[in-house]
Amino acid sequence: MQTITYVKGDATKPQGSGPKIIVHICNDIGGWGAGFVLALSRRWKLPEQNYMEWFRSGKNFKLGEVQMVQVEPDIWVANMIGQRDVVPDENGKPPIRYKAVYLGMEKLEKKAQKLKASVHMPRIGCGLAGGKWNKIEPIISENLTNQGIPVTVYDL
Repeated sequence: MQTITYVKGDATKPQGSGPKIIVHICNDIGGWGAGFVLALSRRWKLPEQNYMEWFRSGKNFKLGEVQMVQVEPDIWVANMIGQRDVVPDENGKPPIRYKAVYLGMEKLEKKAQKLKASVHMPRIGCGLAGGKWNKIEPIISENLTNQGIPVTVYDL
């Protein structure tokens, strides 16, 4: 069984060899412009372009879905919709939706197995989305590391 590896570094520059997937949390309203996506957009234009096209198309653009964007021969970015809106709701509930993250991780596991890829990320869902790592980490463990997929989490 794998465990999550924690490193200091930049998640847009995943470490190691072989195919890699960089996963991050997106919102469900077509907003791209704050948080980790800024670093992604500085490095590659395709993740944002594909996300915006996906949003405009409306095809399967909903919580729990994942869009894979190949940015280099051995690197993909997974745009995972795990956030409802970009601000807390009327009851103060933060935008993160753990069930959507869980569903997205199930999909990501299948994609990672097919590509024989490792998965790389910042502490997804814990910045602007308002999530708690102690709720996100078990979702990652259950769906990725417990399935034999190596995961690296990057802290700047």
